[in-house]
Amino acid sequence: MDLTRTVLASSLALATTAPLAQLSDIDPADVDAQWIAENYTKREVYIPMRDGVRLYTSIYEPKDRSETYPFMMKRTPYTIRPYGENAFPSYLGPHPAYAAEGYIFIYQDVRGKNMSEGTFVNMTPHVPQKNSPTDIDESSDTYDTLEWLLANVQNHNNKAGLTGISYPGFYSAASMIDHHPALVAVSPQAPIADWWYDDFHHHGALFLPHGFNFLSSFGLPREGPTQTRAPRPFTYPTVDGYDFYLNHVGELETLRTDAYVGQQVDFWNQIIAHPNYDEFWQSRNIVPHLKNVSPNVLTVGGWFDAEDLYGPLKIYASSERNNPLVNNKIVMGPWRHGGWARSSGEQLGDQYFAPDVSEYYRTFIEQPWFKHHLKGKGDKPEVAEATMYETGRNYWHNFSEWPPASAQTRSLYMHDGGKLGWTQPRVSDSPDSRDSFVSDPDAPVPYTETVSIGMVATYMTEDQRFASRRPDVLVYQTDVLEEDVTIAGEILADLWVSTTGSAADWVVKVIDVQPGDTPNTPAATPGNPTAGSHYMVRSEVIRGRFRESPSEPKPFTPNEITKVELPLQDTFHTFKKGHRIMVHIQSTWFPLVDRNPQTYLDNPYLAKAEDFTKQTHTVHRSRVHASRLQMGVIPADQRDLTIDPRFSPTDGIVGDRTASSDD
Repeated sequence: MDLTRTVLASSLALATTAPLAQLSDIDPADVDAQWIAENYTKREVYIPMRDGVRLYTSIYEPKDRSETYPFMMKRTPYTIRPYGENAFPSYLGPHPAYAAEGYIFIYQDVRGKNMSEGTFVNMTPHVPQKNSPTDIDESSDTYDTLEWLLANVQNHNNKAGLTGISYPGFYSAASMIDHHPALVAVSPQAPIADWWYDDFHHHGALFLPHGFNFLSSFGLPREGPTQTRAPRPFTYPTVDGYDFYLNHVGELETLRTDAYVGQQVDFWNQIIAHPNYDEFWQSRNIVPHLKNVSPNVLTVGGWFDAEDLYGPLKIYASSERNNPLVNNKIVMGPWRHGGWARSSGEQLGDQYFAPDVSEYYRTFIEQPWFKHHLKGKGDKPEVAEATMYETGRNYWHNFSEWPPASAQTRSLYMHDGGKLGWTQPRVSDSPDSRDSFVSDPDAPVPYTETVSIGMVATYMTEDQRFASRRPDVLVYQTDVLEEDVTIAGEILADLWVSTTGSAADWVVKVIDVQPGDTPNTPAATPGNPTAGSHYMVRSEVIRGRFRESPSEPKPFTPNEITKVELPLQDTFHTFKKGHRIMVHIQSTWFPLVDRNPQTYLDNPYLAKAEDFTKQTHTVHRSRVHASRLQMGVIPADQRDLTIDPRFSPTDGIVGDRTASSDD
């Protein structure tokens, strides 16, 4: 079959086979490509959008006609391979159980990608008012796709669900806005929300290896419809990202020379051209547009998602705020990016959690949630408003709201001698109520001990002992805790700082210090014992020029004390009795974050070698200028009230309940 020709749906007949045994009787372990070929009919079609552009779509329909089926959709820029009506994947849907359960699976190349027509636009800006057929966005493309499917696919039950991880998570979130009435269940998973805070930027600081490594391939233009992904444009001269970006690249403009990607990658050029949160970035923020949402929504994310932690938290919160009547849920587990679909969730790097973490999510939440809303089958699933995994103690909790109402705001203050405590400083401003360090952009603090050319997926859980020993990292820690401390919700770093220069980044890390006699966990690796480890719980960075506004940058006045507030995003963690809470403050985090020249420039991405200067940065901790962390702390008598008894931190899933739910 010539896949580049127009495929007219009206000319494609459904396969006529005798009904097989009901799909729901199948063991998901038996599902593979051959099983899918025997039980599903595949066809590939071009679906026209309102502006005439046609989107390439694969449709997998159950041969069993003993019942009608809902649509389960995924829209992606990453190809809907395998192409060809006789080529079948090894599973359909989020995992094999879905094919065994039975859905009409829809996979679609988004406009401008792979086999679809049109022009691809990264993070397609939403068009709130659509006055003509040319006013299109991802919401309208989803709407038009569903309208066509309802009219041209047989044996459906008039209901559709849509899900996807990462970029497909963005398309899922966009589909909820002014949605098609048939779209009744949407699960944005690890969704991108705003590229000023997700993926490539964090509060305006550029996540260099992640952004460049991704866009140097994904961002290459296509010459026309294609079934293959873009190849990498060059071979890295080293596997060591720290060495590559410091010594081979140096100035960021080097990456736009012909030795690297030249001018081929338009979006990389746009990043360099837009260092501030201007209209280019603001238009790509989906969060303000999450209105007129009424499908059932299940947003999923990972506490240690190195790519898209901001997205699920903000998409859930915005949907909740703008659509108070929507059935809106959130799940956050101890996962890396997409870890619930790609791993057991038992461990991440050297940190160990519990058995069956991902299986709990699939068994009790995702699969029964879709089954209930799309098929009306099974008991009503027990899905709380917020299903949150507590790291440190390793329990699943069910909350009626997030952040939990039981969390009480408390402050941890920086004190002299590297102390961290719950009481305010008593001393007034003096040379003794501040801590300083020299920040050298030519010898930046590494963000990981792992040698890698890209962003290490496990960096958010890594042992930070290597950084604690650096002279350009300020270290504060509590005394040994006499009782457990459970924090929930957003952490805010409220810093008073000064610098001898005019520009600086500020990095804050919250760390759980294990006792020196802690036995190795099953995740411990040789040479990195659990005893005494400094496990990172949460970390974040802000480019200091954006401390007052992401859109209107401002230099620091040398040696002037200035307030910098840095939200570290949400977490849910218990620092156990006998542990310590530690905080790192630093100004370089390389090569995860590009080097700040520490000399204010209108566009720091165009900095030359002579612009990079050593500067002395200071954190102030007097009573007047009290640097601190603000966080929600759950009282001890409230800590266990929300634990889900279906899960054990030692045994994993321990049983089922069928109690009523508010879903």
